[in-house]
Parts: sequence; C-alpha cells; structure tokens
Amino acid sequence: MESHGSSFSGLNSYFRALAQTPSRLARRACSVSTSHEERSQVRARSGSAMQRTLRWYDLVGLGIGGMVGAGVFVITGRASRLHAGPSIVVSYAIAGLCALLSAFCYTEFAVDMPVAGGAFSYVRVTFGEFAAFLTGANLIMDYVMSNAAVARGFTAYLGSAIGISTSKWRVVIHGLPDGFNEIDVFAVIAVLAITLIICYGTRESSVVNMVLTILHILFIVFVILMGFWKGDWKNFTQPANPNNPSGFFPFGAPGVFNGAAMVYLSYIGYDAVSTLAEEVHNPVKDIPIGVSGSVIIVTILYCLMAASMSMLLPYDMIDADAPFSGAFRGESDGWKWVSNVIGMGASLGILTSLLVAMLGQARYMCVIGRSNVVPAWFARVHPKTSTPVNASAFLGIFTAAIALFTDLNVLLNLVSIGTLFVFYMVANALVYRRYVAIGTTNPWPTLSFLCSFSCTSILFTLTWHFMPLGKGKAFMLGACAVIATAIIQLFHCTVPQARKPEFWGVPLMPWMPCVSIFLNIFLLGSLDGPSYVRFVFFSALAVLVYVLYSVHASFDAEGEGSFGQKSGEIIVRESDESDRGHCFFKV
Repeated sequence: MESHGSSFSGLNSYFRALAQTPSRLARRACSVSTSHEERSQVRARSGSAMQRTLRWYDLVGLGIGGMVGAGVFVITGRASRLHAGPSIVVSYAIAGLCALLSAFCYTEFAVDMPVAGGAFSYVRVTFGEFAAFLTGANLIMDYVMSNAAVARGFTAYLGSAIGISTSKWRVVIHGLPDGFNEIDVFAVIAVLAITLIICYGTRESSVVNMVLTILHILFIVFVILMGFWKGDWKNFTQPANPNNPSGFFPFGAPGVFNGAAMVYLSYIGYDAVSTLAEEVHNPVKDIPIGVSGSVIIVTILYCLMAASMSMLLPYDMIDADAPFSGAFRGESDGWKWVSNVIGMGASLGILTSLLVAMLGQARYMCVIGRSNVVPAWFARVHPKTSTPVNASAFLGIFTAAIALFTDLNVLLNLVSIGTLFVFYMVANALVYRRYVAIGTTNPWPTLSFLCSFSCTSILFTLTWHFMPLGKGKAFMLGACAVIATAIIQLFHCTVPQARKPEFWGVPLMPWMPCVSIFLNIFLLGSLDGPSYVRFVFFSALAVLVYVLYSVHASFDAEGEGSFGQKSGEIIVRESDESDRGHCFFKV
C-alpha cells in the first residue's frame, strides 16, 4: 500500500491517486472507528493530552454563556410580534424542552466517548468518515461565520450602551461592494483577545466565562425585575389596537409552535459544551449535570424574560428589532437609561457566547485533524497549555479576518441551517448506535426506520408551512402524526436494542431522539430558500475537498498504520468496558 507521501509528493503521484479515487472512496468513505479507538489511538495523535480540569459547574457556566447571547434580546420581540403574542412564554418552554431532548443525545455520546470531537466523532463512529467530514465541515463553517457575526454585533451593542453610533468607529471603504465595505477593527480586537485567552488555557477560559456570565445574568435579572415592576398584567391579554387578535393566545396553537421554531435558535450553544468532554474531570457525573442543567436554567431565564417583555408592552407595540431597550427608549419619566443598561448586558452576553463558541470550533478542528482528513498540524495540543493552539489560532485569525469587513446580515444568512443539520445527524446517529452493533446485527431495519420517519417528518413540515388552512390541512397533519407514531411503535416492538449504555443513556428510546429528529426537520422547514442554496453550495464544496484531498490523506494514513484497520476484519474489544461483548466490523 502507498505511503502518505506517495499521494502528495508530486504532481504525477497526485494524478495517480486521483485515478484511484473510486476505490479509495469505497474503502474510506464508510469506514468507522470505535469509541475505544477515539479515546486512545485517535486521541494520541495530538501528542500532549488535554488536561481534565473542568467540573460540572464549569460546564453549567459555559453552557449558559454559550446559549445566552445577544440574540435573545432580538428574537424574543420578533417572535412575539409576528407569531405568538404573549404566548411567547409557552413558545420558549416548548423550545427549551426540544433543546433538552437534543442535549440528551449529545450527553449520551459525550459520556460514553469523552473526546473533544463532539458531533464529528459521534457521526464517525456510526455513519463513517464521509458523513462525519460533511458534518464537521458544516460545523466549522457555521462556527466561523456565526462568530464573525457575533463579534460585529458586539461593537453595535457596545456602542448602544455607551451612546456612540457604530458608524463612528467603523471605516467605510467606498471601493468595496455593499455588505463588505465597513471595516470593524474593534470586532477584530475582540476575536483576537478571546483567541489568546482560549490558547492560554481551558481552565482560565472557564474562569473568564464564569465572571462574564455572572455579570450577564445579573443584567438579565435586572431586565426581568424592571419588566415585572414597570409592566402591566393586562398586556398579557389586551393588544393596543382592539382590531388585532386578543387573549393570551392571539394566534392560536400555530402561532405558539411557529414562535417556538423561531426562538429555538436562542438555545444553540450547548453543543459546544460537548466538545469539552475530553477536559472534564468526571465525565459520567459532570457532563449530564453540566449540559442538561445549563439548558434547564436557560429555559427558565428565557421564559421569565419573555413574560417580562409581554408585561412591558402589548404585543402589537413591541419593537421587533429591539424589544427590551425599545420599551424604555421612549420613556419620558427618566427611564431611558435602562436602554443603555440593556445594551451593556447584551455586550457581555456576546462575549461569553463568542468565547464558548471559539472553544468549541477549535476542538472540532483539532479532532478533524486527528482523523487525517485535514492536515494533522491542526490536531497538535501544546504541551504547556494543554490546548489545541494551532486550531485555535488558525480559526481565530480566520474569524477575525471575516469579522473585519463582512456585514452582520450577510453572515447571519449563512448560519443556522448547518447547525440544525448537525443536530439532526446526531439524533439519527444515537438511534443507529443503540440498535446496530456493526458486524453482528443487520443495519437495514434501523436505516429503513430512520429514512421512513424522516420522510414522514418532512411531509408534516411541508404540509404545516405551505398547505392553506382548512380541513384538508388538519387531516394531512393528523395522518402524518399517526403514521409517524405507528412507525416508531413498530420499530420499538420489532427491533431490539443492540447495546445498552453503561453509565448514562437517553430514556424512552427511541421516542426521545425521534422527537429531536422531527423538531430539527420542522425547524429546517422554517428557513428560507436562499439558506438551502448556501447549504448545498458549502456542502458541495466540502464534498469536493473530501474527494480531492481528504480521502487520499486518510487512505495514506491507513497505509502507514495510523488507523490500523483492514477491510472486512471483525474484531472483539474485550479491553473496552463500554464496548464489551460487541463485535465491530472494521472497514
């Protein structure tokens, strides 16, 4: 077999490798690793180990910091004004429950396989290298784009807090196209400063996050108390314009669920905590508490914030773009200063969400480097700081470069769809891992179930979003719900679980991950058409990179013994407690 250098040592070697692409794809694209390999051989490729310094309270703080950014100050008003009205409180509760179900899927994987790869590693041990690479590529793209957007949002909110217009510290370059012509140096400074912090140490990053998160929560509590103090209970049921729908549910059940779909994006961030599993002192205890606890606390905060906002103003008077600060900006009795306080709180929230997201993106890139589908240089962990310095610095500089000139709205249109796609993949991977022991059980019943359930969920989503109101729509939605329930029950009764989690597992299998699958498909259906065009473009670009580089680097690494696996070999790993008694089909 060829050595690693044979594919990339020269043009002739590379062209010979390209000619063998079909056979290499057949060998590597569906190759899977085991959780034992991810925790030992794969992790060893980073050289130095990441230190286990995080406790459950660190994870709770990081989870809260990652989720509660500035977005909640905007999304709450938009969802209430356009979809749910005062019942936005219920929308947040439903979205929080959905986030908790998805967080359970991440938690089971992270406890069983406490490595830094997060969703990339989870998909790699179930669906293989190509699916994992596609998942990882979308994750990295989403993280970089969203972090650049968040950094530019920081300067906007900070300017609002101190009373300085953003235009005064952004330089306009007239020769560049609109959306790319405003240079934001302060956004670059924020990104580079956080990059230095996360390179210095994970424990130190957690301490910084904890301080900022506590200050941010104090601002949120202040906003909640101000809303309940200055607000009026009648605003829960009476709109300002009597011609608009009234009551706590002015737009009915559809409004509540459409609102939940919109505000669900406020919960994105807990997935970054799973990438820190390799640095957790006691994964079995700390990860379930940290991930689930942070989602529960954030849900309570969001519901209280939504109730506070609904009391401040009737839903038809809420400023969709700045609901909280807008409620006080027009006050003439000395309360305008509250708007500045809200801007300062949002600025702190941006910093915490940026710090946690940059921690996560570096660890994703580190583990992708360990798998040899990108240069192994990204996998190196610094022996003194015990952090993936190469991945952190590279992505930090890349993020800063994008944040320097790209407009916030351009960036926001590029995110969300990839993240929801990854959540969908993780939920599917959990079902597959529970019901399929590779090499000993037939995977087709499980794959058929996942495909049929996803198709039913897609049909429900299309009916919900595009079919006009009437009996026909109600019949179609009811029929889809009955069919989906029957599919789950039939699978539950006919296909036994191939493995049971040793330490912590998602209860009520396969119902909980199936609810997560459905909800992610439903939320994907609420995104606009251009989002799908961009998703297809970036996914196609990722496929091109895999075909032209990654599959050959992975193939060469296997030939050098970095993977140590032969196609068709069946092995039993008695040394791994979590995999004991299961056979794995090595490809």
